[in-house]
Amino acid sequence: MERNRQYPLRLAEGLTVLGHDYFHHYLIEGTDRSALVEAGVSATADLVIGQLSSLGVRPDFLVVSHPHADHINGLPALREAFPGATVIAGEGAPEFLAHPRTGASLVADDRFITRFLAGKGLRTDRPTLAEPPSLEGCRVVSEGESIDLGGRTLVFLDAPGHSPGNLAVHVPETGVLLVSDSLGYLLPGQGFFPIYFTGYADYMKTIDRFEALRPRFIGLPHQGTFSGAEEVSRAFAEARRAAREIRERILGDSRPDEEILRDLYTASYRDELTLYPEENIIGCCRLLLRRSRESTKGESS
Repeated sequence: MERNRQYPLRLAEGLTVLGHDYFHHYLIEGTDRSALVEAGVSATADLVIGQLSSLGVRPDFLVVSHPHADHINGLPALREAFPGATVIAGEGAPEFLAHPRTGASLVADDRFITRFLAGKGLRTDRPTLAEPPSLEGCRVVSEGESIDLGGRTLVFLDAPGHSPGNLAVHVPETGVLLVSDSLGYLLPGQGFFPIYFTGYADYMKTIDRFEALRPRFIGLPHQGTFSGAEEVSRAFAEARRAAREIRERILGDSRPDEEILRDLYTASYRDELTLYPEENIIGCCRLLLRRSRESTKGESS
């Protein structure tokens, strides 16, 4: 992926990428209404609000792809800037957000990510979150629900495997597919870091299902986009291969789980993933280990 691109970046008629390389927000515009897909973190909010202002756009919809810190912590600021916008989330997202342990994690991650981005010269004057974001009053959408923006339709797709309430957005008229974290976390020049946190089989089925849609454009929330049949096909293949390889590596390792976990973390916590606190990535590796073990249940011997 080309680094340090200039944003806003118009990729096609009615499709613009906002934010920066670490966090992508997607503006989908129809003739009547518009939607901003991905809420990012508090440190990206003012940048995105300014970019929308430069385009003369006030979005009618704010779409939260899933309730992890790096996808929802920018929502309070976006709601404040666009009070008339309808917030959209997937089924299960409000319940996940309401879990007692979730709130403290979201606030801590927001503080860490803000410091990381400031160290990269991506500074913000906005204070980090003092309390976790809320999805109170949001519209919860189900599989297949759609919104007509005028000549462009947002079709919401359940995307199990990564997170509760994980939601993808398909625009069939233009072949755009915004996949949330369903393909993994892209490490430029290295491929995907698999993140099947709620289930390996579901994660792989989601990748297969998205590929069957034959999108012409894939939008990731971090680090890049893919366009054209060859590039899109390669992205699906790489995401599938990365998940399969890390599962096989875990299942083929006879050492105690804590030793496997340590090595997974050591191999993973570098480059762009240092955007997140160490304990966050340790937790991610622990989930990969657990879901890999669970994926063998029911398999014939």
